Amino acid sequence: MTNVMLYTDGACSGNPGPGGWCAILRAGNHEKTLSGSEENTTNNRMELTAVIAGLTALKRPCRVEVVSDSKYVCDAVNQHWLRNWKLRGWKKSDKTPVLNPELWQALDDLLQTHDVTFTWIKGHAGHPENERCDRIAVEEYQKYL
Repeated sequence: MTNVMLYTDGACSGNPGPGGWCAILRAGNHEKTLSGSEENTTNNRMELTAVIAGLTALKRPCRVEVVSDSKYVCDAVNQHWLRNWKLRGWKKSDKTPVLNPELWQALDDLLQTHDVTFTWIKGHAGHPENERCDRIAVEEYQKYL
């Protein structure tokens, strides 16, 4: 299996509001940057979209380390919330519906294909790839301002 680093970030001006996302894939000497935006979205949706886009871009199953400043995304996987939401029919422990279920379902499908670990990092703390992802995500949403 190929080892891939996936750096991601999402940004939003207002919440909801215009949003952007960025994913940087790195495997050996190869690097690919993906980004996009939506006119009316939330920060959490952009964080999830960045991870989904990065994993979707992989052409075969890989061993992937996702590095993100999103506690929402990292904790959902690392604390097994995602697994439990799925078992409960996409409901939280309090029986209310999970937000962004279609994105969580898409991520769950990708986690069945790839061997993925999630590493949380503090945002805006000087991590080069996170800072780069943030700049690109902001540039993406600024297209709507």
